[in-house]
Amino acid sequence: MSRPVIGISTYQDPARWGVWEMPAVLLPAAYPRLVRAAGGLAVLLPPDDAEGAARDTVAALDGLVIAGGADVEPARYGAAADPRTGPPARERDAWELELIRAAIDQQVPLLGICRGMQLLNVARGGTLIQHLEDHTGGLGVFGSHPVTPVTGTAYADAVPEDAMVPAYHHQAVDRLGAGLVASAHAPDGTVEALELPDHTSLVLGVQWHPEMGQDTRVMAALVRAAGERVASTPRTPDRSSRAPRTPVS
Repeated sequence: MSRPVIGISTYQDPARWGVWEMPAVLLPAAYPRLVRAAGGLAVLLPPDDAEGAARDTVAALDGLVIAGGADVEPARYGAAADPRTGPPARERDAWELELIRAAIDQQVPLLGICRGMQLLNVARGGTLIQHLEDHTGGLGVFGSHPVTPVTGTAYADAVPEDAMVPAYHHQAVDRLGAGLVASAHAPDGTVEALELPDHTSLVLGVQWHPEMGQDTRVMAALVRAAGERVASTPRTPDRSSRAPRTPVS
């Protein structure tokens, strides 16, 4: 059986390599590495502002990961920017919000990581806390803290016990978006995972960075859901007739 195809959102930033310095599509290598470790086939999804691009991209996938990164622009959830909120990444916000909505509409399993979880909440009409203390290990250093699952949730099915997780964030979920439930918490009460329990496919967000640790269970839950979707839903003619996709190896 072929591995489920898992798309991972990326972003565009200036980069330098060799003699070159120019805009590049970027993603930390830990993301595709975690997808592979969990049994998936990783493909990278550069921002695309063409009409219908997110819909068509998601239609070519078995599962979707929205990666971590910059703060979500507060205007997306009707708030003024806190002085400690980072500069907006409007192109990325727009692209990833469209990917999230397309995945939910098309019943494609979805995992949001850190910023990805926050965007999932915003996509469902929720709001964010713009600044927290003590959820990093210092500037540019991942911290670690325990998270406790909520019994009866998809996250608890994947990770049933308290677990230490790699964390680097200063923003978090405030008011939950429509249909979302909290499925894990930090000791200080911060929502550390959320999900859409009444949806046909897995829709899960985690506040920490599983790609920076050794525990593959969260990503394995996504890959498993993607595989089950492939097994139960024959590929449509327009999807199977697409040109072969180039995986990240």
